[in-house]
Amino acid sequence: MKKLKSIAALAASLCMLAPASLFASSHREAPITALDRTADVTDWYTFVSYDNPNNVTMILNVDPLLEPTNGPNYFPFDDNVVYQMLVDNNQSGVPNIIFQFRFHTVIRQPDLPVGFVGGIAGFPPITSLNGKGSEGLSLRQTYTVTMLKLTNGKITSSTLLNNGQTLFAVPTNVGPKTMPNYPALFSQGINTLPGGVTVFAGTVDDPFFIDLGATFDSVNYRGVPGSPGDPILSAAIDADNTHNYAPDSVGGFNVNSIVLEVPITMLTVDGQQHGADTVQAVIGTYGSTARPQVTVRRSPTPDENFGSLQQVNREGNSLINELIIGTGFKDRFSMSFPSDDSQFANFVLNPVLAGVLASAGIPVAPNPRNDLLILVQYMPPICPACTAANAGPIADFLRLNTGIPPTPVGSQLRLGFLAGDNAGYPNGRRPIDDVVDISLRAVEGILVSPTQFGLPLGDGVQTKVEGFNNSFPYVMPANSGRESDHIGPGQAGCTGLTGGICPE
Repeated sequence: MKKLKSIAALAASLCMLAPASLFASSHREAPITALDRTADVTDWYTFVSYDNPNNVTMILNVDPLLEPTNGPNYFPFDDNVVYQMLVDNNQSGVPNIIFQFRFHTVIRQPDLPVGFVGGIAGFPPITSLNGKGSEGLSLRQTYTVTMLKLTNGKITSSTLLNNGQTLFAVPTNVGPKTMPNYPALFSQGINTLPGGVTVFAGTVDDPFFIDLGATFDSVNYRGVPGSPGDPILSAAIDADNTHNYAPDSVGGFNVNSIVLEVPITMLTVDGQQHGADTVQAVIGTYGSTARPQVTVRRSPTPDENFGSLQQVNREGNSLINELIIGTGFKDRFSMSFPSDDSQFANFVLNPVLAGVLASAGIPVAPNPRNDLLILVQYMPPICPACTAANAGPIADFLRLNTGIPPTPVGSQLRLGFLAGDNAGYPNGRRPIDDVVDISLRAVEGILVSPTQFGLPLGDGVQTKVEGFNNSFPYVMPANSGRESDHIGPGQAGCTGLTGGICPE
């Protein structure tokens, strides 16, 4: 039996922490998600679609650090978890729109000892998610997409967006014998729904990038040749958006991803598109997971799940629930509402991480850190028209100005807003955005004074070796189970260094 508190809301308090928590996205950050990995929100992205400025794309990634070789069932979504994308479009701190995703698993070949098989007698290679070519796809998942509209926190309408259309989740990449053309299988997971909506769900390459090992060794970043000191990057390295100077600990791992692209008019308060200088153009978003209040397991009968939905985890601003909120408070944060985030204010106003940087000789802005409030309210520059009257409550949302057009692919900068790329984090978040380096500098105090607290801090991981997908679903196909590898200290993979070997 499980009893988990709070309702499906999401991203509460730590949003103020968003910049401060900076060192690793929500990869099993709280005790509750360390024991409930399928309900762990690893990353949340929201941005104006690169190839269509009339649309917004939202990406909810869950279930962290999936080892591609780890069969035989690999990484299905959890049928008992409701995955959610939530939108506040009137600066109230309460969601007005919720997209819910529910999965259903069927074991089609119950006598098989593995979830996927192909290229052997009786089972052709898996080339399709349905029909001919899907015979070896024993463990198969379908899902639904429901759009809820709310007024003052109460549901006023519910619409099944895939009404009459069966949606299949894309399985992981088992290997070339079982799935000889995985990119084609991956593409079959892209579904167009009525109303200009596009959706994808499946196992993908984790787009997050960070030197996790160095981060969790008390911020012990590796010395980067040519830089003035750890973790201070040289001007040349800081300007490099395409090479790595330290190992990407998430490289080669997979994650489960749900991607939804919808017209901006489906999200704004009045159903219209607005210019960047208007309040109505700015929305707040976050992703969450929730479970029914009670689960009863009575083998061999199926689980029974009943009761109201109880929120398990959430994320708005990235990296917020990792190293700022105390461990004894992280479960409370995970299950709290955004409108209740003021209870965590002290963690943000007096961030411990800033003290860690100061101990390393980095000048940091003095407490209390009121400068970080810009990330937890509707305020300029993300909302140029916002004032104290419509800033809304302190709440952890990833705010996006839908009136700011997307930066063309090839011109996007990993430091986003800090580098003058106004379509990047913290104006929403794109996969290419280096939220680690951006957040480090926010904790340092760049929002107080770029000259006094503007050292180019970073972990030396600037991008994904696997690359990025620049069109829907904006995530890359899953790494192969048979061919996968990971990049670590002393191994090849740091493309910005002579010989490409990562520093110890």
